[in-house]
Amino acid sequence: MTDVKTPVPEATDAPPAKPGNPIAWPLGVAGAVLLIVGSFLSWSYDKTILNDLSINFYPGGLQILTIIGAVLSLVLLLAEKGPLTRLGAWLDVTLGLRTLGAGLTLYMVLILVAIGTESDGLINVNPGAYISLVGALLIAVSGWMLPLRQLRDMSEARLPGWFEILSIAILMAAVLFAAAYALGLQDAWSFILCLVFIAVVATALFRTGTMSFVGHVGQRHRKVLTLSAFVVAFLFPFTQNGSDANMSIANQVLIFGATAMGLNIVVGLAGLLDLGYIAFLGAGAYTAAVLSNSAFATVGWKPPFLVVMLVGACVSAVLGLIIGTPTLRVSGDYLAIVTLGFGEIFRFSMGNLDGNNGPNLTNGPNGVPGIPDLEIGGFNFGDEHAIAGIELGRFSNYYFLLLILIGFVILVFARLNNSRIGRGWVAIREDEKAAEAMGVNVFGLKLLAFAVGAFLAGLAGTIKAHQDAAVSPDQYQFIESAFLLAAIVLGGMGTIAGVLLGATILKLLPEKLRFFSEYRLLMFGLLLVLMMRFRPEGLVASRRRQLEFHEEDEELAVEVEEERLAVGEAK
Repeated sequence: MTDVKTPVPEATDAPPAKPGNPIAWPLGVAGAVLLIVGSFLSWSYDKTILNDLSINFYPGGLQILTIIGAVLSLVLLLAEKGPLTRLGAWLDVTLGLRTLGAGLTLYMVLILVAIGTESDGLINVNPGAYISLVGALLIAVSGWMLPLRQLRDMSEARLPGWFEILSIAILMAAVLFAAAYALGLQDAWSFILCLVFIAVVATALFRTGTMSFVGHVGQRHRKVLTLSAFVVAFLFPFTQNGSDANMSIANQVLIFGATAMGLNIVVGLAGLLDLGYIAFLGAGAYTAAVLSNSAFATVGWKPPFLVVMLVGACVSAVLGLIIGTPTLRVSGDYLAIVTLGFGEIFRFSMGNLDGNNGPNLTNGPNGVPGIPDLEIGGFNFGDEHAIAGIELGRFSNYYFLLLILIGFVILVFARLNNSRIGRGWVAIREDEKAAEAMGVNVFGLKLLAFAVGAFLAGLAGTIKAHQDAAVSPDQYQFIESAFLLAAIVLGGMGTIAGVLLGATILKLLPEKLRFFSEYRLLMFGLLLVLMMRFRPEGLVASRRRQLEFHEEDEELAVEVEEERLAVGEAK
């Protein structure tokens, strides 16, 4: 970061930094070296656990992750004292080392626990694991001995344009590699340990300020960042060797994420608590099912799928208007109860439209099975297709279609969020009476939020019906609506990246950790309680939303105001 265009004011008023302990730096270097040396040695006698960590000088996957953590620690130490000291003026080395040291120590302790529980106790742990544990502890101790310093503002850092774009490409490639590696892990302990390592590295990058720099670069090259994200997403199936199991999980995540984005309009922007949102996804799925070529479909009309998508989305939107019109005069808990009732009414209605209690439209509790794969323009989504020598199965085909859908959903959300309509929704969310007094059409905008959110969910439902090959009432229970709402709360209301992250966490973990399914609700409840306590704005919160929960943070308030003025000047 040598090309700094904005002069940096001298921090004459800043208190002088406390001198660090002289042994802190060599202690940290010794810890990183021990971590690397230990990772090249055997960690376990039993080669059947954790994908075989029993071979000397041939590190396994988890050992390679540890080496990556050690290298990151070395980079930070060299930024503190060494050839990278110019980086030290920008990066918060001390906080980064503390996070990496503590996180890697936790990671190594979990590895010992995994070896002990998967085999016959700690007797099966080889010295290499203990050497790496000592190395991680030394890095943590070194971080706590180093002093905190006054750093330069990361927003003033500038690099050549080509280098910033290259940084985005490298970051996206790292995301692709991490996602492919994590999803490819079949062993539960390996998957958990990989997630722990990714969380440790991500937290360390945030603490050093690196992600703040990435955020500024992303703002300067927003189109490149968006394009890179979609390129990485399109390349993802090619990293899975045609694995239908992994791509099925990826498809479930995309459907869940697209539906959560629709709910994000209702809850995140307009502030309307909806506990029956899964019904809109179900309406789209049932519409696609009864209009399909399934032998159990009850409607004789078989239009092209693009027409089916439009019809399914419109049916969901109409249901949104039907539930919204009489109920939007209530709010808060009362609205939540009404929407909860709507979701249950939808599910019971689908179970009763079997010809006995009403017209035979949905085959009742049996649902509509045998829905054929989509075929658009001669492209059958159920067939395998070879691209660049890689066989892509039916779930990969649906993955590409869902990727286009979620791109459309994100585009709609972003456009609405930045429009006058979006501002009106946010005004209603903040203070409905004040918004009405300022001339905002409260009732109309609330209704529009319900209709647009339901429309997007209906689109996702039409694809879900063909991907699952069946629809039934038990797929659309209240718990699914609760998970959608939890994804928004966990990720960050009103944001795109946050909701997609929350949806990925809540959908991916139960699919990969089957043994944990009995405790799923307990763990997710505990996770939400912790989020409400320590980070109520969500994992990826918008600045304005973050300020609502941290009103005493004057520095954050200044940053939010500067961003608002910058956006105003840009317009």
